[in-house]
Amino acid sequence: MTDPLLAELLDLALEAARRAGALLRDGRPDDLAVADTKTSPIDVVTEMDIAAEKLITGFLAEHRPQDGFLGEEGASSPGTSGIRWVIDPLDGTVNYLYGLPTWAVSIAAERDGETVVGVVDAPMRGEVYRAVLGGGAYEGERRLAVRPSPSLDQALVGTGFGYVRSRREAQAAVARRMIPQVRDIRRGGSAAIDLCDVAAGRLDAYYERGLNPWDLAAGALIAREAGGLTGGRPGEPESGELTVAASPGLFGPLQEILEDLGAWRD
Repeated sequence: MTDPLLAELLDLALEAARRAGALLRDGRPDDLAVADTKTSPIDVVTEMDIAAEKLITGFLAEHRPQDGFLGEEGASSPGTSGIRWVIDPLDGTVNYLYGLPTWAVSIAAERDGETVVGVVDAPMRGEVYRAVLGGGAYEGERRLAVRPSPSLDQALVGTGFGYVRSRREAQAAVARRMIPQVRDIRRGGSAAIDLCDVAAGRLDAYYERGLNPWDLAAGALIAREAGGLTGGRPGEPESGELTVAASPGLFGPLQEILEDLGAWRD
């Protein structure tokens, strides 16, 4: 890595994610309480979620006080440096609440609106994924690469479901029509980890409607740096309307079928 700024941002993201992951892993109380609700009773904000975001933003602001923030739990400031941190302190909140291991800390750094650094730390899997724009994607010391593209009918595809009942019903209808056309579908509960699983070759592809910037920023960069393609509806970037990540030969066919199935509609 030749850009000292990107090296600094990566080091800070790795350390912030490590600290937040340790807090969440070691500090999870047995009687975990719900501090607030989001869009429905199923989508919870835990006390630990809020504490993790405060830890991350405090650490980053201490080292780079001029940077901006966009965080799931309310951190929002434009900054003056051209760098903005996009933070999901606990991706997979419901998994975490129930004691399931599929959750992660996701931290991305944008420079002038472009994602240049991404870190996804999954403490219960013992895995830390990282990527720098143009520098490849890694889990630990292992360089990541997406799987060779299968035909659509042989693809293992990850997806997710929203918390609002009407959206879940629409997403389930799409998945029901998708299943006969692919090898199978998986639903892990953490968009950041699903995107990293595409990068690591554990999934051939992933799609979901309703993601926020903090859900996908780090994981999408990691998937791209592992050789995958990311986007939304055909010709559009990934967004809350639709996010798709896949190996190059599978990306177009998957986009087409998702468009035909109306995966971008509630």
